Amino acid sequence: MDIIGRRKLYFLISLLVMIPGLISLLIWGLNLSVEFTGGSRMAISFSKDAGEDEPQFIRKELENDKIKVLSVEQSGKLAIVRTSPIDEKQNAKFTKELLAQFKDAKVEEFSTIGPTIGKETTINAIKAVVVASLLVVVYISLVFRKVPKPASSIRFGVSTVIALVHDVLVVVGVFSILGHFLSVEIDSLFVTALLTIIGFSVHDTIVVFDRIRENLGRNVNESFSHVVNDSILQTIGRSLNTSITVLLVLFALLLFGGESIRWFVVALIVGIASGTYSSIFNASPILVVWHEWSLKRDKK
Repeated sequence: MDIIGRRKLYFLISLLVMIPGLISLLIWGLNLSVEFTGGSRMAISFSKDAGEDEPQFIRKELENDKIKVLSVEQSGKLAIVRTSPIDEKQNAKFTKELLAQFKDAKVEEFSTIGPTIGKETTINAIKAVVVASLLVVVYISLVFRKVPKPASSIRFGVSTVIALVHDVLVVVGVFSILGHFLSVEIDSLFVTALLTIIGFSVHDTIVVFDRIRENLGRNVNESFSHVVNDSILQTIGRSLNTSITVLLVLFALLLFGGESIRWFVVALIVGIASGTYSSIFNASPILVVWHEWSLKRDKK
């Protein structure tokens, strides 16, 4: 199996997967939850599946109280309402009106976050992803500092982060599409999922890179691309087995884990699948491309 020889095909597949999400990000952006934008969020349950009357009543009563309604989403017996910030007095009045109209209704959750806190949460989330990426480059560069020539520890670190960015963009792009068509919100759990994906992606990539380092010391007479290709083939079974095992657990969580963690699990499934692909078909081929470009530059 000549993975390195067909690297352009695998790069093209990655590009085709990312393009819809990137277009969605540019056009629609992300559907941020109140944790990032500021506002109030209510989860209201009913004894039977919510029809058209319940959302219409919720929207009407809130707007009568001069509260801006951002969205009312239905999911079976549950209605998720996002609004501008609501104080305790307004919440108590709305709850009273809701119970008067629907005796079986119950406010399961109510939270309000100010715009300042939401802005801080957004900045901290971006910082967490950036810092994690930088630490990965530093760590891998140190671990692989004694890698045999013609490789370079910096190349290993940068190639890992490029694969990592690929995984993050795939997940963010998918959730941009889901946010537009299914009103899926980006919350703190999504940031947690991204950081978990980063860790898994790096772990999977390091397994392949470590084998490349070992083989470079053993096979000094073989070309760099041949050593990299052999290393991928030697570790591909382990990478796939590890990822499939994790994905099976995540699919079980998706089926039986409940509504509250559904999209968190979906983010992990997309990210781990993308991370497995990028560690095999992107990270190591990037090393070869960089090496060949360096050789051509030296010759010139």
